[in-house]
Amino acid sequence: MKDDQDVKTIREGKATIIVPRGAEVGEDQREVQKVFYNPIQQYNRDLSVLAIKTYGEIMHEKRCATRNERPRNQKKRKRPVGEDDAPAQTSTNDAADNEAAPGAGSDPTAPSMPSKFKILDALSASGLRALRYAHEIPFASHVVANDLSETAAEAIRKNVQNNGLEDRVTVANEDALAYMYRFIADGLANRDKRGNVVKKDHFDVIDLDPYGTAAPFFDAAVQSVRDDGGLLCVTCTDSAIWAGHSYAEKTYALYGGIPTKGLHAHESGLRLILHAIATSAARYGLAIEPQLSLSIDYYTKVFVRVVKSQHAVKFLGAKTMLVYNCDQGCGAWETQRLMQAKETPNKNKSGGTYYKHIMSLGPTTDVKCAHCGWKMHLAGPMYAGHLHSRDFVERLEQQVSQADPSVYGTLKRLQGMLHTVKEEFIPFSYTDESPAPTGDAALADYDKYPFFIMTGKLSHTLSCATPPFDSIRGALKHLGYQVGRSHCRPGSIKTDAPWSVVWYIMTEWIRQKSPIKPENVKPTTPGYRILQRAGLVPEAESQQLGAEKKENGTTEQEEVVRYQMNPEVNWGPLTKASRR
Repeated sequence: MKDDQDVKTIREGKATIIVPRGAEVGEDQREVQKVFYNPIQQYNRDLSVLAIKTYGEIMHEKRCATRNERPRNQKKRKRPVGEDDAPAQTSTNDAADNEAAPGAGSDPTAPSMPSKFKILDALSASGLRALRYAHEIPFASHVVANDLSETAAEAIRKNVQNNGLEDRVTVANEDALAYMYRFIADGLANRDKRGNVVKKDHFDVIDLDPYGTAAPFFDAAVQSVRDDGGLLCVTCTDSAIWAGHSYAEKTYALYGGIPTKGLHAHESGLRLILHAIATSAARYGLAIEPQLSLSIDYYTKVFVRVVKSQHAVKFLGAKTMLVYNCDQGCGAWETQRLMQAKETPNKNKSGGTYYKHIMSLGPTTDVKCAHCGWKMHLAGPMYAGHLHSRDFVERLEQQVSQADPSVYGTLKRLQGMLHTVKEEFIPFSYTDESPAPTGDAALADYDKYPFFIMTGKLSHTLSCATPPFDSIRGALKHLGYQVGRSHCRPGSIKTDAPWSVVWYIMTEWIRQKSPIKPENVKPTTPGYRILQRAGLVPEAESQQLGAEKKENGTTEQEEVVRYQMNPEVNWGPLTKASRR
């Protein structure tokens, strides 16, 4: 990049980078693309910056509140004379919280933030994301931009110099796994005189944004981030794997589950990715708390807090589910959690309750769909908890509303996305009569309505005209059910109504507003049985739904004597004949 004619300057947010001409997506590449810049991902970067700012403010408030709640007369353990053990991480963080962050003093209205806030951009490419973190997050004291490519690392160093961030951004040219595992190994090797591991200052935030899947980095990332609520920002662009059914074996190898087939594949893909992160963390006694999980264009973006809690890890089985999916039929689905967290009263004098972890009864459905009679296919296991945190989404929405449009060019889209995400919560809000779960109840809580429905798919199944979107929403609300949307797909409906109610509304729409011609509906289609139960088509005489042809041309419904029947009671070999 020595020749000025062969390079170009790109400004995004408050950062400026220099890249070779042809490195930007959409340009005619005159040379091999070694330093990558994708303007389509500006939305991803804007979201990451604002989400980390929101996370940092929330965590600082929580840590300050925890420190203020400590009893003033609490006595510290006396150390033996001459003991020079290194202080634990908690004391280091507490001391850091009392200092102002670099750059935070320039804004008199900004809250006093901790001086140590470390971010790792593990796969940095051009370094733009790391530069924006250092520029736009005032309390980010140290940002590590790592990339395996020597060309990319050299470009990052030049961009760091051009932005004047040498004191806050460190460039590393290593394999991301090697860098994180070496960081973990150094921490494990640092022990006190009694052999206990002295906690190291882990990263507050780790951003994983590779080409394709981020699954190989989950194990190292959950160990390298802070275990008192550190944030993982994970991007996966391999949508053909986690949202497609053609490579189910690859999905299982990467994410430990099978994808669903249908319009809600991207929503289940988010749950597969969260399942992979949760199981990686659980091996080390770490639990995850999803803050925001989004399916955007061709990729997913999830923000997950990591917390050290053996107790919380016990609830993971109750937050893991299988999905029975009628993907080739009517599109209905049923869920099956692997375990249950059952609230049980204490038998001792103290009273109260505790949660007992038991195995679930199964299956929750037959091999044939209860609505259309077609085959049900199995998907999962996948994460069954909530995809988002209400508090985090509301705080992030406030952050977005106060952001500078000249710095964040995708604010309108961010506002629309977050507004739609808020409609995914069922129930939409908590009241005094039905308060939000807390403590163990919050750990045991799971998403009872994990997927959305589409009116177009329902109409296609029943071979009828598609009803207006508002008509279906109004009918569900009239019957007392809650109705929202999903950010994954336009025209989607999130509801707590069971499938039987959904099909009832659709058949009543046909009966009252949009009649169909029964002769146009074939008995072999998935919708025939649903329409037949509603009395909209006659009963099929000669064709049986779901009948499987056998080699001899018979079907399971025909009366065929497959095994010999006993002609009389106690049929069997007689006693040996007597010689008399």
